[in-house]
Amino acid sequence: MKFITLFFLLAIILTVNVLVAESKGTYNRHSRKAVADTIIKLDTTKARDRKLLKVKKSKQTKPNLNTDGQGVSNTYNITPAVDTVIKADTNKNRNIQAKPGIPGKPQTKLPEADTTKKKDGIQSEVKAVAEDSTIVDNEHNILYLYGRARVTYEDFELDADYIRVDQKNHLIFASGSIDPRTKRYVGRPLSKSKNEKPIASDSLLFNYTTKKGKLYNPASEQEGNFISGGQAKKLNETEVAYRNVIFSTCDLPYPDTHFGVVITKGIGEKNRIISGPAYLEIEGVPLPLAIPFGFFPKPDSRTSGVILPTFGEDAKLGFKLAGFGYYLGLSDYMDLTTTGTIYSKGSYEVNSTARYLVRYKYTGNLSLSYGSHNYGLPGDPAVKDIHIDWTHSQDPSANPGSTFSASVNAGTSGYFSRNPSTSNYNVVTAAQSSLRSSISYGKTWAGTPFNLSVGIGHSQDIANKTITIELPTIAFGMSSINPFDSKDRVGEQKWYQKITVSYNLNATNKVNSIPESELFKSTITRRLQNGFQHQIPVSLGLNVLKYFQFNSSVNYTERWYFQSVNKHFERGSISSSDQLLVDTLQGFKRAGNYSLSTGLSTKLYGTLNFKGNLKAIRHVMTPSIGFGYTPDFSDPSYGYYKTAVSQASVPYPYTYQKYSIFENGVYGYPSAGKQAGISFALDNTIEAKLKAKSTDTSGTDRKITLLQGLSFSSFYNFAADSMKLANIQFSGHTAIFKQKVNISFSGSFDPYVTAVHDSIANNTIVRTSQRINKFRWANGQFPQLNQLSISMSGSLNSTSAKAPGTPNVNTLQGAGAPQLQRLALVNSDPNSYVDFNVPWNISLNYSYSYSNYLNQVSTSNTLMISGDVSITQKWKIQYSTNYDFKAMKLASATSFSIYRDLHCWDLSFQWVPFGYLKSYNVTLKVKSTILQDLKLSKRNDYSSNRTFY
Repeated sequence: MKFITLFFLLAIILTVNVLVAESKGTYNRHSRKAVADTIIKLDTTKARDRKLLKVKKSKQTKPNLNTDGQGVSNTYNITPAVDTVIKADTNKNRNIQAKPGIPGKPQTKLPEADTTKKKDGIQSEVKAVAEDSTIVDNEHNILYLYGRARVTYEDFELDADYIRVDQKNHLIFASGSIDPRTKRYVGRPLSKSKNEKPIASDSLLFNYTTKKGKLYNPASEQEGNFISGGQAKKLNETEVAYRNVIFSTCDLPYPDTHFGVVITKGIGEKNRIISGPAYLEIEGVPLPLAIPFGFFPKPDSRTSGVILPTFGEDAKLGFKLAGFGYYLGLSDYMDLTTTGTIYSKGSYEVNSTARYLVRYKYTGNLSLSYGSHNYGLPGDPAVKDIHIDWTHSQDPSANPGSTFSASVNAGTSGYFSRNPSTSNYNVVTAAQSSLRSSISYGKTWAGTPFNLSVGIGHSQDIANKTITIELPTIAFGMSSINPFDSKDRVGEQKWYQKITVSYNLNATNKVNSIPESELFKSTITRRLQNGFQHQIPVSLGLNVLKYFQFNSSVNYTERWYFQSVNKHFERGSISSSDQLLVDTLQGFKRAGNYSLSTGLSTKLYGTLNFKGNLKAIRHVMTPSIGFGYTPDFSDPSYGYYKTAVSQASVPYPYTYQKYSIFENGVYGYPSAGKQAGISFALDNTIEAKLKAKSTDTSGTDRKITLLQGLSFSSFYNFAADSMKLANIQFSGHTAIFKQKVNISFSGSFDPYVTAVHDSIANNTIVRTSQRINKFRWANGQFPQLNQLSISMSGSLNSTSAKAPGTPNVNTLQGAGAPQLQRLALVNSDPNSYVDFNVPWNISLNYSYSYSNYLNQVSTSNTLMISGDVSITQKWKIQYSTNYDFKAMKLASATSFSIYRDLHCWDLSFQWVPFGYLKSYNVTLKVKSTILQDLKLSKRNDYSSNRTFY
């Protein structure tokens, strides 16, 4: 086993060195130019090329001069390449008479004989056009096209830099040409027939009546398969004969193809290639792996087949056979992939994924996973895990007015921690603390203010192993309307016509925080919580005295429940040992509450002018004051609250507790305590005006936002018996370094004094704190900061430094079907995608929090860093870590990755240096999805306790 491992490691090192040397140009397996400068060269020492050279090269023909001494076209920017096929004798130093026309102007019209008569008598015309020049030989009925030439005949299309059309023999010859300035071979022929994909070649000869032809060094692609090099002869519309071509998944044409199967002779049909002798070639080196004959699929649709497994080892589960299964192409709209993993110690995993797509209607995928693992001693019961993942999205144009979407991510709590291989050992996925799901249907009625939404939801706490399910949730709403306004109104609205009314109905059936083990038991029905909530807000907004905005609103909320609670103390309980019992009562109960609010706001502007680059600073203040009123719904007259009283017993007094009978309601319950007070807030924005830069030709001053928002707010409740002033809240946001770094902060100040008392209990000093009804500024003190949070985030990359107005090439709107298909693969496995287009990228997220409640202080201070850097165009390093300044150490979620783009291959190295998922993984694999199982991996599993560095 060690010898085999050593052999594969040496093979990897040798292959990587060759590929790196090839990319740098230091390795030369052929004495040739780069692919951009090559054309097939004919060698007289080779038998196959001597057949092509048995006819001598023809000389360039020159057109006769007109009477004014000018030819039809005597200026050529590009010299045509020498034909590599047998030429007709009519090309040998024969005079060519130009078709009469304007002297000196290229003629693009074909001779009258340029039509082909079909059996049914319909005439088909050969259409030709050239950008540089066109020469017509009327004597021999031959047309010469130079410079971006194009010829079309029925369903056949041909583009090349040089095209010769022999209308007498119905032959078309096309080739590229040597650019005299760059010395590169440019304008290669690109041909296409019917619905086939375009085929590039160095040169071709085609009979447009029999539809037969020859191509030299062809290059074509079909569903990830590439054929290049050698020769191809089109026998009919469905069959092509190949000779010495390379069949590969590498998209580099011959002779730069990294690897593939060389088919010496073969016949290609629509969906397959039947070959004679064939052998494997890597980096131009033939390997002693050959077959006398073979069959190579060339599918144009999904094809079912077996998925090959990979071998590995887990330190706790044993040797494994991973990823074996079967791919089933059910139809053009749906496929199914089923894979499994078996361990030598009895554990196993099974995954089945279905993908479906109906264009312009909907798309989605459904994945079901099951795992059985035994991390204990032999004979211990295995731990079962399941997981379901479903995403569904509907095309907006499929059914206007209605939508359906699904995002399901549910399973047992230990699925990701006990099955880390399913997420490619991703630290973030394995350490996630919650799962959420939602399935929703929405409906809107055109021309009406009504809308409806129906759905089900799920949330799961992995740490506590509890699940909350909402089945179903209903939301019906009516957008704001003006009930007193008239459709036929002329002129401005009167004050009462500005009154707006809206309506919202919500209903749900919910199971809250149920343990996973009780999810499918019969007792779950007794834990259902359901209810309805109606909300009717009425509002009015007016401009008062030109500079003030007046707002007033009345909000009414009605709740309907089918359960209520009743609390009582156990009979005989006393205050020293109270036993409070809670009973759930079935039956319909309702609760209604309302609130009134009104407010007035305006804007104040202040400007400071300066001289120099800083021209002015503007301060915008938005003060607002309002009045709010909410009744005390705990009053016994409403019937929403009750009081539980214990039995009084000497020497213990009685104990009581006030509670709401709807305290377990899904939509809450009316609040206790009367509120009648004034709210006040102040928002600030500060901007600066800078002088235009000397390079700015428009001369427009620059505006910079120094502080995007700094607000203070509080509330004074006149109805409270004490502590009438609420905590003073503040928040702010700004951005620096040209909006690249965002800073947000928030917190609160306590205006009241906190008294500290010391007492002795059990020979120890106990310190207690209590707020008292006294303002701190009465003692000359500033309000105490009891909460503060600061967050900073920024992302810098090389693309942010590009010139303004530079278009983004890679956009989703411009993506084609192949790009969208590859994007779907990326979404299913984000770790398999590395963006080499961005040279460097770094993301910083800093978080600080401070809390001081009754002199109990707690803080946190962390920094998260992630990003990547491309050392070269082919090398990229990715990193991610968290640093805790309070603990002075890195978090366990630290990972490094190194990627090497080997064009057709990917070499990757992932390393988690410490923590629960400490591991490393080296993988060399083929990029093509067709050969996704062709890879070589070396992994030290996360569950291994051995030191690997």
